[in-house]
Amino acid sequence: MCKVLKVSRSSYYKYLHKKPSNRLLENQKIEKEILKIHKDSKNNYGAIKINKELKAKGIIISIKKTQRLMSKLGIKSIIIKKYRPASSKKRIEAQENVLKRDFSATTINEKWVTDITYIHTIKDGWCYLASVMDLYSRKIIGYAMCKSIDTALALQAVKNAIKLQKPTKPLILHSDLGCQYTSSAFKDYIESTKLITHSFIGKGCPYDNACIGSFHASLKKEAVHLVKYFDYDAARLAIFEYIEAWYNRKRINGGIGYLTPQKCEDLARKIS
Repeated sequence: MCKVLKVSRSSYYKYLHKKPSNRLLENQKIEKEILKIHKDSKNNYGAIKINKELKAKGIIISIKKTQRLMSKLGIKSIIIKKYRPASSKKRIEAQENVLKRDFSATTINEKWVTDITYIHTIKDGWCYLASVMDLYSRKIIGYAMCKSIDTALALQAVKNAIKLQKPTKPLILHSDLGCQYTSSAFKDYIESTKLITHSFIGKGCPYDNACIGSFHASLKKEAVHLVKYFDYDAARLAIFEYIEAWYNRKRINGGIGYLTPQKCEDLARKIS
């Protein structure tokens, strides 16, 4: 074989007994951690979040090196085009925008945002998820699912948020101009709390509610678009597991210093 390869026997045996360099061993260790972090995130994390998790484990490397190693390993964040429902031609009346794209908050239960998204099932067709997010912790503090998109769905999500958070001080609830949120029933309930000021996005300005939109986009990318739910019950269970077991308690969020929403809320409660 040495003759065929045109190398000396001494070089060949030296190559067989060559020990891997420290740099190679270190990279192999890092690659193993990257694969574990990526798997634990259900293949959702990209280079930035993997890099943050590596630093938390005491492995300090640049984002560029993280990207190179991920490319070498053939892994990347899941990216799937999200569903966009057709726009309604119904005339929408403008309402007061109290939030005005100020998504910052000084503590929990100060600013909440809410919206409804669509989830498809094989048996039951479209189902609907209403979610409420706390802008300080980015935690999903209330949600509800239903086979129909109506005011009751939007109200139930808000009622669940109030039941969980038990707010005692005035807060802002920000939503779009959908009929579920502009209905008299929703308005009456909000006024009955004597705590909540209702704020609305501007007409044709979806970025006015970007944070809750970002959550729904992540939900679709990381869970909904990866499978086909058989029916409403299967979808509801999957959404519950995503929010409670993953998003709120394990998924780090760049908008809150790469903490999990639950950790962010826990720290806020300790301070208050």
